[in-house]
Amino acid sequence: MDNNLQLIEQFLDHHWLSSGASKNTLSAYHSDLKLFSKWLNDTLIFVSPKNINDYFKHKKLSASTQARTLTCLRIFYQYLIAAHAINTDPTDKLQYPKQTQKLPTFLNIDEVEQLLSAPNQKTVFGLRDCAMLELMYSCGLRVSELINLNYHNINLKEEYICIHGKSNKERVLPMGEVAMDYLTKYEQNARPFLLKSRQNDSYFLSNRGVAMSRQNFFYIIKAYALKVGIDKPLSPHTLRHAFATHLVQNGADLRSVQLMLGHSDISTTQIYTRIQNTQLKAQHTKHHPRG
Repeated sequence: MDNNLQLIEQFLDHHWLSSGASKNTLSAYHSDLKLFSKWLNDTLIFVSPKNINDYFKHKKLSASTQARTLTCLRIFYQYLIAAHAINTDPTDKLQYPKQTQKLPTFLNIDEVEQLLSAPNQKTVFGLRDCAMLELMYSCGLRVSELINLNYHNINLKEEYICIHGKSNKERVLPMGEVAMDYLTKYEQNARPFLLKSRQNDSYFLSNRGVAMSRQNFFYIIKAYALKVGIDKPLSPHTLRHAFATHLVQNGADLRSVQLMLGHSDISTTQIYTRIQNTQLKAQHTKHHPRG
């Protein structure tokens, strides 16, 4: 319905301006609301809790998708209440589904070393890929943070980068010496070639001289993993998970890891303690005579 589409667009504009939500979040909310609106086949204004529960049951959505959709609907109807378009929130008494928290796939240090050594540093693209992989592992960046880096975000002289994370929260991170070395090589020997005499403030560039995309970077990671024989299921955040896991394994306190990752809640960071505990249990089972 046209009125629903207009409502959705107004909500997304407001949410972006008020929260600084990322493009990925806005895109997900846009998709969730459109799908719900299409299934409802009626105005989004007059919705009951039963309508929402029926939607979840009819679509057979996974627990994680239900949780994300419910979050989206909750924010949407709070917006309508604030705009005096409705008086009651249909999501108010709805409960989030129980979810089993899956441990992220992580690479051990040897596997990370293999992955980071995979690019051919004699080529322009190899230098770029080395710089991207090293920086992601050195600083624990999200993929969106990595590909959205601008030239002015990186200060090689002072050895730090400035990151704008979720909800546009800023954090300043130190860089490792190896990462800085590869960034210097990239700036001097690869980026000018990729730039093709154009003006572009994006730091990491594709072969077309434009900002690297999330999809292209994920393809790069998977290709290098295949090259060195890593057959674990990878995600775009594989090196971010490795960064956090290896810090915890080597004694970093959880609060510091939380700050470096940009987590708003330390409970999100605690998953890396669970990874360490799982590893210890596996080692005990494997090597202890009564394991």
